[in-house]
Amino acid sequence: MAKKFLLSASIFLFFLSFLSAAAAQESESHIHVLVNLVQLNVAVTDNKGNYITGLRPQDFVITEDKITEKIATFGEGNEPTRRLVDVPSADGKSSTQAMAQPDITDPPVSPGDSSTTLGAAVAGANVFILFDTSNYMYRGFVFAQDAISDFVRSLETANKVAFYSYSRDLSRAAPLTADRSQVLRGVRTTVAGDEAALYNCLLLTVKDAAKYTGRKVIVVFSNGPDNSSMVPPEDVAQLAQSTGTSIYMISTRQAQLEPVSTVVFERMTKATGGKAYFASNWRDEKKAFASIRDDLAHLYSLSYYPQPNPNHGWRAITVRLTGERTKKYHIRTRDGYLLEPGQFSPRNTSSSLTDSASGR
Repeated sequence: MAKKFLLSASIFLFFLSFLSAAAAQESESHIHVLVNLVQLNVAVTDNKGNYITGLRPQDFVITEDKITEKIATFGEGNEPTRRLVDVPSADGKSSTQAMAQPDITDPPVSPGDSSTTLGAAVAGANVFILFDTSNYMYRGFVFAQDAISDFVRSLETANKVAFYSYSRDLSRAAPLTADRSQVLRGVRTTVAGDEAALYNCLLLTVKDAAKYTGRKVIVVFSNGPDNSSMVPPEDVAQLAQSTGTSIYMISTRQAQLEPVSTVVFERMTKATGGKAYFASNWRDEKKAFASIRDDLAHLYSLSYYPQPNPNHGWRAITVRLTGERTKKYHIRTRDGYLLEPGQFSPRNTSSSLTDSASGR
């Protein structure tokens, strides 16, 4: 009797462990990766630094972790970004064509709001200006204000602009708006203040920009090194990469004399697809702002929904051009993004990629 009991118990435990393993395996296969629309700002130049214009969607090849991606939207410079559609050709093969989009406003969106994703991706660029008002700025303060004001006026009307300033704390003097007069008032009312916490305030600015879809750009004017931040610059660069935010930095000669800041500025801007400038006087400051304006006017805007990819961490992005004539051209864009933990969600269906639609 005891032997029969032990045999029955053993069989029961065996089936229990089998069912547990099967349930665990099923749970593992029912993980959805919520992947956003990935937005890229791409600059194409020749060997002399001249911008290359007139390229078409079929001239670009995007890979993520060596997986070829299908471009969803495309635009050049200040023109409206267009949704791409596949159209059958006479030979039976499909070809990609652009479909014009109407002007669409670009309010903040929440992850998962698929109704506004593609529409917001076609809106103009959102430009956040972050101005150093720390105690480094007592000299040349008015000249810097003039350069920023000229930059704001020079931006195309399709772009929205926000003006922030920082010393130890961040001041949102003018939230993102199409009203240039509101932004200019914010520039003129700034005053020099405390020590500089650049990376703390830049991180907050990146988080603000991440609330919006479409093209996102931060232009930083810094007059000195960071001496008060608790946030490391690597964290700022990583978040900017993951949210598709390009960072441009204009640093004065005083900041350039600090080797660490120089290296950090150059690495951060390069990683996000932006550029770093070092201005020794107010004339160079104006030239740097003019260069950024020209860069924004010539950027190609591309986006895609990532193909199924088991990688839950850093995803490397590569953009290249097709054809013999493009081999000597140079491409500048961000080199990847980190898939955020919040993008993983258990579901009771088979494993797949779900477009949560919050443009990265």
